[in-house]
Amino acid sequence: MRKIPVYSHPAAGWPALISSARKLMDYQTFLRGSVSVLKSNQPQGGFDCPGCAWPDHKSHKAIDVCENGIKVVASETMTKKADAAFFARHTVTELQQWSGYELEHSGRLSEPVYYDAAQDRYLPISWEAAYQCIAEQLGQLDSPDEALFYTSGRVTNEPAFMYQLFVRCFGTNNLPDCSNMCHEPTSVMLGKQLGVGKATVRLEDFEQAKLILMFGQNPATNHPRMLEMLAHAHQQGCCIISINPMREQGLRKFKNPQKPSHMVAGQSDDMVDEVIQIQIGGDAALLTGIAKWLTKNKRMNQHFIHEHTLGYEALDVWLRQQSWTDVERGSGISQEQIIAIAKLVADSPATICTWGMGITQHVQGDDNVAMIANLLLLMGMIGIDGAGASPVRGHSNVQGDRTMGIHERPAQKLLDSLERVFKRPMPQEHGYDVVTGAKALIAGKLKVFMSMGGNYAVAAPDTSAIQQALTTTQLNIFVGTKLNETMLYPSANNLIFPCLGRTERIVTAKGEQFATIEDSMCQIVPTQGKLKPVSDMLKSEAQIVADIATYVFGSGSSIPWQAMSEDFDIVRDYIAQAIDGFENFNQRIRATERGFHLYHPARHRVWNTDSGKAQFEVPQYSITYVAAQMTEATLSFKDHAKDIDNNDGSQHNTQKIWQLTSVRSHDQFNTMIFGYNDRYRQTNRRDVLFMHPDEISRLGWQKGDPVMVTRHANKNSSDQPRQLGPLVLTEMDIASNAVAAYYPECNDLFDLDTHAPNSHIPAYKSTTVFLQRVDVDAGMAEPVS
Repeated sequence: MRKIPVYSHPAAGWPALISSARKLMDYQTFLRGSVSVLKSNQPQGGFDCPGCAWPDHKSHKAIDVCENGIKVVASETMTKKADAAFFARHTVTELQQWSGYELEHSGRLSEPVYYDAAQDRYLPISWEAAYQCIAEQLGQLDSPDEALFYTSGRVTNEPAFMYQLFVRCFGTNNLPDCSNMCHEPTSVMLGKQLGVGKATVRLEDFEQAKLILMFGQNPATNHPRMLEMLAHAHQQGCCIISINPMREQGLRKFKNPQKPSHMVAGQSDDMVDEVIQIQIGGDAALLTGIAKWLTKNKRMNQHFIHEHTLGYEALDVWLRQQSWTDVERGSGISQEQIIAIAKLVADSPATICTWGMGITQHVQGDDNVAMIANLLLLMGMIGIDGAGASPVRGHSNVQGDRTMGIHERPAQKLLDSLERVFKRPMPQEHGYDVVTGAKALIAGKLKVFMSMGGNYAVAAPDTSAIQQALTTTQLNIFVGTKLNETMLYPSANNLIFPCLGRTERIVTAKGEQFATIEDSMCQIVPTQGKLKPVSDMLKSEAQIVADIATYVFGSGSSIPWQAMSEDFDIVRDYIAQAIDGFENFNQRIRATERGFHLYHPARHRVWNTDSGKAQFEVPQYSITYVAAQMTEATLSFKDHAKDIDNNDGSQHNTQKIWQLTSVRSHDQFNTMIFGYNDRYRQTNRRDVLFMHPDEISRLGWQKGDPVMVTRHANKNSSDQPRQLGPLVLTEMDIASNAVAAYYPECNDLFDLDTHAPNSHIPAYKSTTVFLQRVDVDAGMAEPVS
């Protein structure tokens, strides 16, 4: 299909600066927020931006933050409060009708509150009374496994370590976190194949790479600081290929706000040499075609394969069995195009594969990551400069939380280490992840739910079912800085605890404290807010964990919970004893401005796998899986759609099945909705369905038409058909047979049974749907200005 330029300007530049300034004013925090922006990602006494996990460059900049980061900072530094007076004005039933945008702008949580059913309102409660309620409810459980303890990537290392320790001392491994919904296939498959489920590259490798293959990423929106490194790599002669069903306009050119010449003279840098528009879910098929050509033509690194890997023979047999017809059908890309990419891979002395959730959030997400690792292993691109695996995580410490032990399936080595350090047994049974935890919640198996940050119900599939299930528990506890939708479905006992933000000072009896985070590339860096807290009632996450532990276990606990919350050096000393790679933690984190890099064995060609070598993996799913699903859905939908007519009287096309993917707008971060302006996609509303204009024309429809989206029931469940809409038809340069809608609004189209087999990641990025143009009332909502 034809390419359609939607956004004609370079990414970033003046529009980014103007948008950032407007957002600071929108949150009424221009002065307070601007001061924080100047401290964001700064090496001396600065805080790590909570906006994404992209690493800080070794060179110092006076301002080192992107548009997305400024929006997150503006959100956190607002002084407007969601306090007792706010909750007195609004019932919970009323707040349930508010949009994510309205809740986001309601103000900072500023005092602990509990839900009063008689008044249908949140009312103030003392910290002590709240802690006593928690201790009583946890003490009444028949088993510790009746409680679920969720974690968001906003939590820094020190409180994360304390949190997992508290949960395990309580007696369960029910520690799901947001990684279950974003990069779990990365953790599972890289761990299996390379020995560590993390990036093998450092930021400096992007300066030496000769080929960068980007899979399923939109950095201009989700991690804009990556654009500068891509532009720099391109200037150094690196070839950059974007592999994505959507031609993201923010990847075309980049006007760097850090370069006066760019801003004054209107200059910009090219970033991407080519965009390969595969069909949704076609990544494994494309990678199969590349690997098939490389192995057939003996263009792989046979010495590396012999010395460092196992499983090549099985992969080679499987590759030979895959026909080019199936490769083309599975990827949507011609054999000639795939061979052209394979030749680039064969000729590159240093290749980086980098990916986002467009790779992971599929039923075949594990296979996608496995095939990326297979490609790197075929070429020997692990353990050399300028090459390697670079998963790009979205939240600033989601990787660090995992390193600290936030994991429902902990390694035995971690449990043994915790037992050795703290002289007490740790639970051995695996716990619930996000998917299994949500199912247990809906089934009534859980009596207590606690969320340390995050927006669990809205981030997960089956949002409505989870929200309803939360009303049936005995106790829900939410720790956060802002009100969100998950907090608005109260149980018998519902508590909201306000905590300090990343930008605010943590001052204890032992003085001002700093915390640490781990970025996407295994760098441990300090973070220290400098703002006065927006309320005197706020507590640090570490203090909240310590207080709960003290009430649950008693003041005579052998673990010094209160001492840890007052002095983070004590926490770091425990981390140094319990977590590999953190030896002399306190000394090393203070030794340099930018912290230290965790040792990554695979980067040094040390393979901590079961076999002691890097492992090739044969995919579990057919490379034509998506095409087969669409064929099956077509047959299934025929009976349900045969009587549906279009508005103009023409028969609805029952043969046309679409693959729907979820996307984030340029004005949001995870489930936080900052505004309605998606600059690069040229829309100012969220109730939209993106489709290529050529496809719109083929259907005889028009831009702006209202469309209902229907997903048929999963054949493996007792689920009913799911429907979303009407959505406004909007143009996007997206692959054929593909449509896109905004996350999290489309989450109820996805279910908890459709996920990758090993990692359990929900399939947010691909589901089969059919579409129906509909009549709507004349009063349909206008775009939000």
